Amino acid sequence: MKNIFDEYRIAGISATLRNCRLFSGLNQKDLENIASITVVKTYKKGDYVFKEGDPCHGFFIVQKGAINVHRVNLSGREQVIHVFRAGDSFAEAALAMESGYPADARAEEDSQLLLIQKDGFLSLLKTQPEFALRLFVAMSVHLRVLVEQLEAVSLESVDSRLAKWLLKRMRCLPEGRKLSFELEIPKRVLAAELGTVSETLSRTLSKFKSMGLINVSGKKIDILNPAGLQEIAEKSKDVY
Repeated sequence: MKNIFDEYRIAGISATLRNCRLFSGLNQKDLENIASITVVKTYKKGDYVFKEGDPCHGFFIVQKGAINVHRVNLSGREQVIHVFRAGDSFAEAALAMESGYPADARAEEDSQLLLIQKDGFLSLLKTQPEFALRLFVAMSVHLRVLVEQLEAVSLESVDSRLAKWLLKRMRCLPEGRKLSFELEIPKRVLAAELGTVSETLSRTLSKFKSMGLINVSGKKIDILNPAGLQEIAEKSKDVY
């Protein structure tokens, strides 16, 4: 019989799983089954979650923080694949790879992740066909959202993408701090997250500052005109 601590732990993890697009559509029992094979992991800024070639122990969901998944090319330069934030899942593909994780993953902020353990997850798929079918449907929805995001990167202007990022960041802040925050990731990482380069990001930040939308002082960003940012966010044509 589960003790009260286990029940609270599973309930808390299930709540996070419910907010993850990968598991949208799963019922409460499915979520609890996944929660029972999930481990909470914490990482300080700069800690590696895994490195390319490490054995796969499972895949991850971000509870809080930011995880930079990247590869290092032959010249030693880091190529950012994506920055994952709260509600995002990553490293699912590694479950089917004998070679281990295909990239490096590093915390860009103090972060808390859910590790869904490989052996337990594969066991669920093998022993519960109905669960596997429901997960397949949920993953199809998840894939469609990812494709739409990819299309957005190719069709929207950098102005629009940055405006959306600033508004999303603002909404994630605690009450009383919604108009001011520290940029905790390097600008080159944010640029990669937005599908652009550092020089273009810097020009766009300067443009927003000159328009009176934001103020930038070092790493601190103040949102001065959320409505103006929303207007830019809704524009979709790429002018670059």
